[in-house]
Amino acid sequence: MRLSILDHGHRRRAKLFLSATSAMSRVDSPDIVLTLLYRPDFMSRALLDLTAPAMRGPSHWTAGEREFLAMGTAKLHECPFCAVTHEELVRIAGVGEIDPERPESARPELRAVRAFLDTVSGPGGEPDATLVAGVPKDAVLEALRVNLVWDVVNRLANAFGFVLRDGQLHSGTRSLHRFGYRFPGFLLAGGTAADHGDVVENLRHSVLDAAGVTDRALRVALVAGDPVGEPWQSYAEQVRGASYRVTDEEIAALVAAGHSEDEIFEVTEAAAVGAALRAYDAGRKAIDG
Repeated sequence: MRLSILDHGHRRRAKLFLSATSAMSRVDSPDIVLTLLYRPDFMSRALLDLTAPAMRGPSHWTAGEREFLAMGTAKLHECPFCAVTHEELVRIAGVGEIDPERPESARPELRAVRAFLDTVSGPGGEPDATLVAGVPKDAVLEALRVNLVWDVVNRLANAFGFVLRDGQLHSGTRSLHRFGYRFPGFLLAGGTAADHGDVVENLRHSVLDAAGVTDRALRVALVAGDPVGEPWQSYAEQVRGASYRVTDEEIAALVAAGHSEDEIFEVTEAAAVGAALRAYDAGRKAIDG
């Protein structure tokens, strides 16, 4: 990955876990796992608290349908790592109910929600609630939470440079499905874990209130989408609007300018979470009328 800390900077408990699971599966740990287990009190724990019920909890949508929605978000963000991963998860979780290579095989209300989510997270971000006029509101809210998760993860995958390596597609997707997007609690322990009454609000505060190397004021501005000083302004705009355009050279330039990898990590996560939350809030407002 573009940040060496995500490959080698984990706490001892995470390193032991990663070594053990890699030895058993004979496959290196996927980049998404490495990222989530690095400093889990800074976003990861809150994101996973949202992800597990959104992707595998009770829902109007089947597990395969939620993977289909996630696949659509990956394509919207032009994230090859995420698109291929969720295509495989559609096959695993959907057991034939949807052909990921034929979107028209999905039931009409699922296609309608996917079209709505494209207007929520796409360029311009102008949600069109007429697209889901015939879909139960609770079902649309559930889809918005799925979309929120992957609006964050796709931006991180693009910015940090996630790559699928030999064997990871098969082993990684099956592990995610088998364990329902859950990790052992001891891997996510540490730091503060304040409850703000809702898993979405907990995600918002997870990058604001966690102990970090960047100023809290900077993270507040990044989550809100307010202007910040350079070079963070230009970089954050890339993460928010075109994360697929982030390059090795861009990250190297930030390091060369004297910014630590932990600073880049925090700015990236704050910008990604802020953009995803703004889309989510806009989508909710649209369906509330």
